[in-house]
Amino acid sequence: MKTHNAKRLLASLAGLSVSALVLAGCASNDNASDFLACAVSDEGSWNDKSFNEAVYNGLLQAEAELGVQIADAESNSGEAYGPNLQAMVDRGCDVIFGVGFLLVEDINIAAAANPDMNFVTVDGWSEGNDNLKPVGYKMEESSYLAGYVAAAYASLDADSGVVGTYGGVQIDAVVDFMDGYYYGAMAYAADSGKDITVVGWDPASATGQFIGNFVANSPESKAIAATLIEQGATVIFPVGGDQFGATAEAIAEAGIDGVMIGVDLDIALTSPQYASLVLTSAEKRMTAATFDIIREMAIDGVFTGDYYMGTLGNDGTDISPFYEFDSVIPQDVKDRLDELRAGIIDGTVDPRS
Repeated sequence: MKTHNAKRLLASLAGLSVSALVLAGCASNDNASDFLACAVSDEGSWNDKSFNEAVYNGLLQAEAELGVQIADAESNSGEAYGPNLQAMVDRGCDVIFGVGFLLVEDINIAAAANPDMNFVTVDGWSEGNDNLKPVGYKMEESSYLAGYVAAAYASLDADSGVVGTYGGVQIDAVVDFMDGYYYGAMAYAADSGKDITVVGWDPASATGQFIGNFVANSPESKAIAATLIEQGATVIFPVGGDQFGATAEAIAEAGIDGVMIGVDLDIALTSPQYASLVLTSAEKRMTAATFDIIREMAIDGVFTGDYYMGTLGNDGTDISPFYEFDSVIPQDVKDRLDELRAGIIDGTVDPRS
């Protein structure tokens, strides 16, 4: 089990917003202190600077603000998913979060075997279990904005630019980021008339560069980042959990004036050692969704298996501030990003084309 760290909680919650969920069901629960919220990580661990950590921060926020109890099980391998979920069932948790696509099979089995308990699958789906709530995100929406600004940055002082991306595993939850990034970069090319190239992913052929896992900062990750740099990329978007150390090393060793796009969290904020290299981040705001689901259950007694989908429209996803790069991004690019955000929300801009 993980030791709670109040200092890390305060830092992680800075700047986070709480999105609204519309849920219905269950009887009211007036005593939040009796509520036990639990979570099981995938192999990335709770300190992955990515989606596992974001969900765990939601538990910490619920503990601090609502007074609920929390428990967790950290998975070191895929073989641990089923036993860790069972450990949370045995604890009698009021809700159990399974974090990541890799847990989807095991959490569906657990939900089917325990129909009187409530489960949440982050980046997963329910196979007909009414007590299992899927949480997903339209990550192509914020990644489209990230791709647009990446292309603008890569071609600031030139008529062309190259941006790159690579993933952990070729699954929808990863490819959604990469698709949006590609089409956002192409949107900038169309707007500006500049020659923009995206390396590392081609949505038309569904081929690209993948590590094959989500192990943080692996040699394979660094090698792929170096390959993208050799192909001319000056902005790199690693979509595989915490690959920022590996990408930063590849940029430094290549001796280029390169930058990164963060993923899942506001990486310039949560990993300040990389702030000088993070242009922006495509945020998957799982902390907010986790907190809201717990709040609705612990305070209002409300839970359903209805799908929660985070979008630009409900603040479930967006890009982070530019921080150190704010003065570098031209105002006309910022204005266009606002127009594109509004267009994606109202349906007049398709982030997949």
